Amino acid sequence: MKTRFFALAALALTLVACNNDNENLNGDPVAAQFTANIAPATRASGTTWTGGDRIGITDIGNDTQYGNVPFILKNGKFEAEGKVIYIEDTNPHTFRAYYPYNTTGGILAATTDATAQQNQPAIDFLFASGATGDKNNPVVSFTDKTAKGGEDNSFHHRMSQITLTFEAGDGVEFNVVKPERYTLDGLLLTGTFNTADGIATADNGAQTGELAMNLADGVLTSSIILFPQTVASLPLVVNYKGQEYHATLTMPEGALQAGNNYTYTVKVNATGLTLEGCTIGSWTDGGGESGEAEDLGYSIQNDGSYMVYNAKGLLAWNEAAQKDESINCTLTDDIDLTGKEWTQIGTWPGYSGVFNGQGHRIKGLNFSAATTELFGLLNHRGVIKNLQLIDVNLYGSNGSAAGIVDQNEGQIIACSVTGEISAYGRTCGIADLNYGSITACWFNGTLKDYESGAIVRYNYATITSCYWGGNVGQGAFRNEGGTVDATKVDGATVKWQTAVDAMNTALTGNDYQWALGTGGLPVLQKKQ
Repeated sequence: MKTRFFALAALALTLVACNNDNENLNGDPVAAQFTANIAPATRASGTTWTGGDRIGITDIGNDTQYGNVPFILKNGKFEAEGKVIYIEDTNPHTFRAYYPYNTTGGILAATTDATAQQNQPAIDFLFASGATGDKNNPVVSFTDKTAKGGEDNSFHHRMSQITLTFEAGDGVEFNVVKPERYTLDGLLLTGTFNTADGIATADNGAQTGELAMNLADGVLTSSIILFPQTVASLPLVVNYKGQEYHATLTMPEGALQAGNNYTYTVKVNATGLTLEGCTIGSWTDGGGESGEAEDLGYSIQNDGSYMVYNAKGLLAWNEAAQKDESINCTLTDDIDLTGKEWTQIGTWPGYSGVFNGQGHRIKGLNFSAATTELFGLLNHRGVIKNLQLIDVNLYGSNGSAAGIVDQNEGQIIACSVTGEISAYGRTCGIADLNYGSITACWFNGTLKDYESGAIVRYNYATITSCYWGGNVGQGAFRNEGGTVDATKVDGATVKWQTAVDAMNTALTGNDYQWALGTGGLPVLQKKQ
């Protein structure tokens, strides 16, 4: 793509017809000559006129003879390509013109998908009309004459443009790695351009789609050309270092208007995206409007999994998981749920994804429900691992309450719970019912002493190298034919360091292990 910019200078080009033996100024037909400006000087694609560019010109009153006549740029001038437009009478003639030239003219169908964006001049539709000429004055001027009290007959952009400039925000440097690509969703990507009236129209009957744009190495400003369309906001996803960062672009006036360029500055922060501002204006004028994007607290990977770094992001994943219980979730930071309303995850057939805490903590989980746990049912394919729940306050108003899950049929690995758990009925530190496996987990806190089990209430499968402290008398309230390896930390014969050593032995294949923290309780750390 050519990148020669002339932002301030008006580009005036003379369109000169080829000499012809019929041309003279003594009463015979006169070849029309044309001058043309683009308002502004540059195309939406960011390039100037280029040798070989072709425009179509029509004599509006004589379109049967001189309709859609091609002119081509050669040596800095537009010349008639084969057919010359002649003014054969003394009447004034009015002309229109469009870019880029198409042999059939009429209504042109086009798409603005990612492939089309690679050749933006082909979809940067320009239109000019109203310029006049006659036999005595055959120079037809497609220029802006308003400064002299005339009309604006210059070429104007008939599409819309969005320009994004990416900047490094808090905790991010672009010195080595820059954003790789971005995606805008909810767009009408197909439409038509009418070469007779210059109106570009989105296909409102089409389904909206996404436009994914790759960013060339080192390029931090990207422009796309789109059909004008009604749209209040557009979801924006930026891919940076293999993660997806989400924001929303708000459209002023609720639409993309013809001839307008919508410019946003997108800051990529370690915790998400912010939009510093948005300016709106035609490519000729200017103007401005500011806006700010919301930090969503998560990013989405190519496989649909969530990377979550704050409470807002975790609640967003929770909402998504209510509809699709296979969505993976990975924590990239500690989460504070204090004052937040949590909805239990996992109805039949249960959560089947992987929830990986990556050693991070969720604190402040405080809610009451009929049965109260972080997860309801964990499917046999589901995994919860490397997670610490700190200072929970849970109450089961009409049944059980447990820290991690109500019924486990999958795998719970390297998880812990501290705090207070009570219920109208049964209480458990990790799970109420275990039909799967629980490995290297621990509980330390207070349970209501009614059918309580520090690790599980009823065990039907396998508990391996688990430990507990607090007021509870047994690791499993009842073992129903399974295997229970759960030990109380009494501070005398069994200490938390003992628990750490034993749990890590069971975590040979796990990427996180336990270490004794400064508070005397185990904490997770990345395996060295």
